[in-house]
Amino acid sequence: MTARVTPERRKASAPCPICRKPAQEAFAPFCSQRCADVDLGRWLGERYVIPGPEAEPGEEHDDDGAH
Repeated sequence: MTARVTPERRKASAPCPICRKPAQEAFAPFCSQRCADVDLGRWLGERYVIPGPEAEPGEEHDDDGAH
């Protein structure tokens, strides 16, 4: 018989994605508020991006997505 890994157990064993220390439940999936803030700063500073469809040549977008 194999042991089942519950979602709660999986979260507890996953390391912090920023510093790789054990994650803390209060800051999941991070280990601390500092690492959560580092991650947020990376998103806001556009270091992380989610790819989208290629823009058509000559197509311009405003920050609100309007043409």
